[in-house]
Amino acid sequence: MVVNPDPDFEKTLFPEKRFILGVDEAGRGPWAGPVYAAAFLLDLKNFNKDFFIENKIRDSKTLSEKQKDKAVKNIKKEKHSFSVAHSTAKEIDKYGILDATKLAIHRAINPFLKKADHILIDGNMDFDFPIPQKSVIKGDQKSFAIASASILAKVYRDNVLKKLDKKYPQYGFAKHKGYGTKLHQEALKKHGPCPVHRTSYRPIKKLLI
Repeated sequence: MVVNPDPDFEKTLFPEKRFILGVDEAGRGPWAGPVYAAAFLLDLKNFNKDFFIENKIRDSKTLSEKQKDKAVKNIKKEKHSFSVAHSTAKEIDKYGILDATKLAIHRAINPFLKKADHILIDGNMDFDFPIPQKSVIKGDQKSFAIASASILAKVYRDNVLKKLDKKYPQYGFAKHKGYGTKLHQEALKKHGPCPVHRTSYRPIKKLLI
């Protein structure tokens, strides 16, 4: 069942605040490519719930690629404020996926540290930020700010994997986006890992022994 965010979620939580920064990530599970994070600044003073409803702003996993691309296009068209950042596969191998994800989130949030009144982060991660924060389990189903970030992170990461597919066509990155699908596993057995594979991940590490 598709769950749409509550238009009053942010206003109910922060009745006296204006700028709420929604944060989400994409790409922690794949065996290859960067992990992405996005931060979306929701201006409660100029909040137009119809825009978010019409563009199907919700958990990115419930949207088709076409719907996600359209949402990002219109977010840009309406000049909503957002930031997208990433950590590379090498940084994931160096720091571990959790810390690399947090690094990407720090990079995405940084441009808004002087403007945001409060940060909403999907999941249950904690950060040492100079402004208040709140973690929200399944936040992309509850908050338009987080859902917007979810879509942005997913689309930007997918676009990078499409570019990597052109550079390393033998792996099928455009199809599986780096996840450990049967197609990906067969390509790895045939060709071995490439420079964008996460060598600290067990399936890739086994191939390097």
